Amino acid sequence: MSRRLSRRALPMCVMLTAVLTSALIHATSAAHAHADPPRPRAAERGPAGLLQESATARLQTDGSLSDVVGLSKTNIWAVGQEDVWEAWQNRSVITHWDGGTWTEMGIRNDASSAGHLRSVAAASPGEIWAVGDGHDGLPYVVRGDGSAFDRVSVPQLGSGDSLGGVAAVPGRMVAVGSRTKKTRNGARGAREERFALVATSTAKGWTVVDGKVKGTLYGVALTRKGDGLAVGDGEAGPLIMRLSGNTWKPMAAPSVQGGFLRDVYIDGPKKAVAVGGVYHDGGKIAPLILTWNGKSWSRASVPGRYAELYGVTGDGKGHFWVSGFDPDHASAAYLLRGGASGWRVVRGQTSAKPRTMRLQAVTHVGDLTVAVGHVVDASDHYTDVVERFQPDTSKSTATKVKTEGAPSER
Repeated sequence: MSRRLSRRALPMCVMLTAVLTSALIHATSAAHAHADPPRPRAAERGPAGLLQESATARLQTDGSLSDVVGLSKTNIWAVGQEDVWEAWQNRSVITHWDGGTWTEMGIRNDASSAGHLRSVAAASPGEIWAVGDGHDGLPYVVRGDGSAFDRVSVPQLGSGDSLGGVAAVPGRMVAVGSRTKKTRNGARGAREERFALVATSTAKGWTVVDGKVKGTLYGVALTRKGDGLAVGDGEAGPLIMRLSGNTWKPMAAPSVQGGFLRDVYIDGPKKAVAVGGVYHDGGKIAPLILTWNGKSWSRASVPGRYAELYGVTGDGKGHFWVSGFDPDHASAAYLLRGGASGWRVVRGQTSAKPRTMRLQAVTHVGDLTVAVGHVVDASDHYTDVVERFQPDTSKSTATKVKTEGAPSER
């Protein structure tokens, strides 16, 4: 999933489509989505024997997908925006895949028309949530039952609040972001600072807590047992918070100067993965992956010097996928595949025409891995993109991709 960063400048195309990321039943350790592939074409076989198929959800002019969540291969929801260059006229998108067609859904009581939906989650087939930004300056919260969607009013949220990530399980929905507050700092006087924000919806209603933790949260994950993790950008590096009972508390994280986190995936009580980056001079970003072993977080070794990581997902069996962007191979789909033997790069096909592909979110359904985002061409025109990867178990002529790094995880 992609997530917005507040403290540091980002490339324009990342800001316009949101970074954070994400990436799960956001966080239920469940799946995301896949799309209708075009006619497959032959290509070189990679060591992992993966097949790649590229597609689009067919959004309108300058469209981008920010996040996806899948309940089954024929019940997938994706969110994003159209007209990304029109800051005050762009339009939110909710689109559904039924196994054969993508269909956009409207929001019935949507007077303002949300500018950008950033994250989507599903507690069940009849309970879908999405969050983002509205043109009215307020956080945008949407709930649907699969046949219709409505904007949800949250009285505890205001114009200084922002939401970028959402997770949902039966009985609980959690959205995370930041709240801008005026603070005093001695001789410097009053100034505005951002504090981590968590909004929770249960049968008892809404609770919104900003606490005293400085920073912004971009990704959140929940389990059906009531555990949760949220990640983001703290005052001095990566920010990680943990749900214990009904209380969110900061966790100790590795000290990474210039580091931030965009998304998190929970694989069990003793396994979780958080992804993000580290800012370097010149605006370059190095990939950052932190792993949880049940006792502490540690930094993982990642192939490649520079890359932007947005979303993470897994199969619940210790295997993970991360979506992102590699500036050295800007035209190709870029993912990382990880497990007990380390992380490896998975690349899609390189385009003959100049373009930049950013995969904002990723999910895993059965043996299918899917990442969504956008492609920007030489004229700065956006097209939404859906990249699908699966093991080569047949004589299919679909594109076979290259992988680099550690041995493949099975």
